[in-house]
Amino acid sequence: MDLESVIYKNPNKEQSWKTVLILAYQSLGVVYGDLSTSPLYVYKSTFAEDIQHSETNEEIYGVLSFVFWTLTLIPLFKYVFIVLRADDNGEGGTFALYSSLCRHARISLLPSTQLADEDLTQYTIDGEVPVDKKNVGSGLKSLLEKHRVLQRVLLVLALIGTCMVIGDGVLTPAISVFSAVSGLELSMSKEHHRYVEVPVACVILLFLFALQHYGTHRMGYLFAPVVLTWLLCISSIGVYNIFHWNPHVYEALSPYYMYKFLKKTRTGGWMSLGGILLCITGSEAMYADLGHFTQLSIQIAFTFLVYPSLILAYMGQAAYLSKHHENGSDYRIGFYVSVPENLRLPVLAIAILQAVVGSQAVITGTFSIIKQCCALGCFPKVKIIHTSSKIHGQIYIPEINWSLMLLCLAITIGFRDTKRMGNAAGLAVITVMLVTTCLMSLVIVLCWHKNVWLAICFMLFFGSIEALYFSASLIKFLEGAWVPIALSLIFLIVMYVWHYGTMKKYEFDVQNKVPINWLLGLGPTLGIVRVKGIGLIHTELVSGIPAIFSHFVTNLPAFHQVVIFLCVKSVPVPHVRPQERFLVGRVGPKEYRLYRCIARYGYRDVHKDDLEFEKDLVCSIAEFIRSDTSEYGLGLGDFEDDTKMAVVGTSASNLEGVRMSEDGEDDSQMEGTSELREVKSPEKVRKRVRFVVPDSPRIDLDVRDELHELMEAKEAGMAFIMSHSYVRAKRGSSWIKKVVINFGYDFLRRNSRGPTYALSLPHASTLEVGMIYHV
Repeated sequence: MDLESVIYKNPNKEQSWKTVLILAYQSLGVVYGDLSTSPLYVYKSTFAEDIQHSETNEEIYGVLSFVFWTLTLIPLFKYVFIVLRADDNGEGGTFALYSSLCRHARISLLPSTQLADEDLTQYTIDGEVPVDKKNVGSGLKSLLEKHRVLQRVLLVLALIGTCMVIGDGVLTPAISVFSAVSGLELSMSKEHHRYVEVPVACVILLFLFALQHYGTHRMGYLFAPVVLTWLLCISSIGVYNIFHWNPHVYEALSPYYMYKFLKKTRTGGWMSLGGILLCITGSEAMYADLGHFTQLSIQIAFTFLVYPSLILAYMGQAAYLSKHHENGSDYRIGFYVSVPENLRLPVLAIAILQAVVGSQAVITGTFSIIKQCCALGCFPKVKIIHTSSKIHGQIYIPEINWSLMLLCLAITIGFRDTKRMGNAAGLAVITVMLVTTCLMSLVIVLCWHKNVWLAICFMLFFGSIEALYFSASLIKFLEGAWVPIALSLIFLIVMYVWHYGTMKKYEFDVQNKVPINWLLGLGPTLGIVRVKGIGLIHTELVSGIPAIFSHFVTNLPAFHQVVIFLCVKSVPVPHVRPQERFLVGRVGPKEYRLYRCIARYGYRDVHKDDLEFEKDLVCSIAEFIRSDTSEYGLGLGDFEDDTKMAVVGTSASNLEGVRMSEDGEDDSQMEGTSELREVKSPEKVRKRVRFVVPDSPRIDLDVRDELHELMEAKEAGMAFIMSHSYVRAKRGSSWIKKVVINFGYDFLRRNSRGPTYALSLPHASTLEVGMIYHV
């Protein structure tokens, strides 16, 4: 599945208004499903216990004022007008902010970083801004780069935000579906609806998670119409309630009513802010899903449709409740009591569809952020299935899907009410927003090079609002708020243990790599018989000879005629252009036939199918051989310097480079085949492989021989050689390190997936070399 062409044909800049409006319409179903569902449970959660709806209406007016200003300040001002501008080459989310910071200040804790990565197009696409080395921002950058502890704190902060997003992926489907189904309480007796709500919600959740393997694109065409219908529905009902029940409800939008609310309710009002907070659940999705749309399309959709629809819906509910105080004794205040009775059944059906759409967006977002964590070495490798050949962000992760489903069902069955679900969801949402505020303040200084006082003002203004809501949510710890904390703690431990173990393992590889003099002492035959074929050695190293190679050579009497040290690494950019995919170089003199190939991927890149990857890999080596004029190629270089590597694109992107043809493929349509016959393989080999070489001056005899040898090796087959490692803590290590490495990391490593490009190789072609790592 090659989605690279799709990714790079998605223009983010200077699009026509028609395209922008279409994207704005499409964003409704993906971005705003969760945010649009919040009117179902905001008032119900706010008035659950802490405050009561009285005859004076001060409480309902105060809540409406809080809802209005919270929606205005956080989603509209903070996200739409400020945070959306902090995109990482068109991508958004917590990791996008962290990735931007890693590039502008050398604070990345990723192993295998290289200076060559800074030459990537997307690494510096935001342009160079002159920096005054005397300003506070430059001092902050130096401080972060010097102190490893601060770098770890920043990583943990990003991981906390990520873990809370995953927790939200558990809580949002539960509260959305349960709140939608709760409309049944108005059509049956109070004694019976309790026995119906939970089973119906569980069935809908089972159906929702069971559909995930089909992919969002199969159901996507339904999402935008559902959300649009829902927004028009709640806004229309809101307008009706305003004019029919209380046309003066607009007066409650004044901030004065917030003061009156807190003055009257005091502690109870402060604790009820956890319910009001739910009106902005899903705001982070506007930023997290930025990569699927454009900044302008998301701004238009929210400013001109979503925001006014939500405000009208909340005003309509408040207008109805201001004239119906008796409902507080019969039913808890909810959305459905404000819906005209003859419309409740169709609105219930639309609400359930809307809840499924909102849940779908959060689940898909959870898959995406798990993929980013895997790419950046912060989560064990999991099976990632790309469900669309056209939209690169749509993926499915079976292990995560079923884990989310079980957790979601447990929350629904365990809580059985929106109050505790709301407390849990509120804490998860506000924690992510606090993390975004902290990282964004650093972006303002380090990436935008603005005055540090601007960042402080941003931090104090939005941070104080979010801290107020955070404290109100945290006080409900025993009433449901412990759930996201427990979930996040579990995921945080898994992420940090995996990251710590991966770093220690890489440090061991670097310390134990084999010196080049050992290789030179073996000679071109490596002191053993060189058999036909390609030996593909997986390593995390970007320089030097891995210990696995010496271990293999000293224990077996034969090795392959062509050896490729392959490193598949992630870089802190969302996408790596196909033209910059590979770094290729030699290891030792030319006659040794040892090559190093580093395949670079961004944290949102799509990994190719294994056969395509293998073809690109061999073509990149062939193109390097054809164009190599370095001292290595002449056998004159200083072999201790292992940094001389060439950038080679994939075969699809490098149309002027060497391409490969197998088993009688029709090459008549290919251009530049003047040297095809000169480098064809001997006909006696069972599988015929040819390199199509572009028009150029006649190639050197040594180059032709080297290409012949590479083709023979490709035809003979490829063996994948990888380390079967046992990681143990060194003697004398602390008991905490022993527990983390010997049990935690070892358990995760044994249950994680191997390299994706090795999965399709037959077991007979896979060799595992046992290694013990004492880290």
